[in-house]
Amino acid sequence: MVFLVVALSYLLGSIPTAYIAGRWLRSKDIRRLGDSNVGAANAYRELGALTGVAVGIFDAAKGALAIYIAQRFSLPQVQVLVAGTAAVMGHNFPAFLGFRGGRGVSTSIGVLVSTVTLPMLILAVPTIITLLITRNVTKSMVVMFVPLSGLSWWLGFSGLLIGFSIFLPCLVGLTHLLRTKHMPARLSP
Repeated sequence: MVFLVVALSYLLGSIPTAYIAGRWLRSKDIRRLGDSNVGAANAYRELGALTGVAVGIFDAAKGALAIYIAQRFSLPQVQVLVAGTAAVMGHNFPAFLGFRGGRGVSTSIGVLVSTVTLPMLILAVPTIITLLITRNVTKSMVVMFVPLSGLSWWLGFSGLLIGFSIFLPCLVGLTHLLRTKHMPARLSP
């Protein structure tokens, strides 16, 4: 059962929302636009604000749905977190696009909102303010992800969830580093 839930979570995460939106709405391949990233930020910049926000919401929903499915099967918390990680990995390395996807920011937000809800909701306000002021996704995610584990600890979450609130943002950061390493300086967010 665990294997099926994790595999389903990966496939769910692999649904390339930005690619589908680009093809259906604009007849464009998002992988050939902007920074070539198959995520909400590139969709926002290249396909328009409404499309970018919608892609971000759908990508977050993929992560939240993976957690929900794992919980519905009454899996232990560790396995639920593995399912969430699988959804993020599916988004970052989608089977449907030759394993070249997004950075996992929105999908990770969906996973984390479903697992460490209160800290994520508290951090949403300064994150949104930072995004509106700087218009920089990377800076706003620093505001969200850096204090997340400390806030989770302060609010009394389990060691497992605190560790996960460190691990998942590190996975996003590593993917970001790998994806932007070879980008021209003008495109780096």
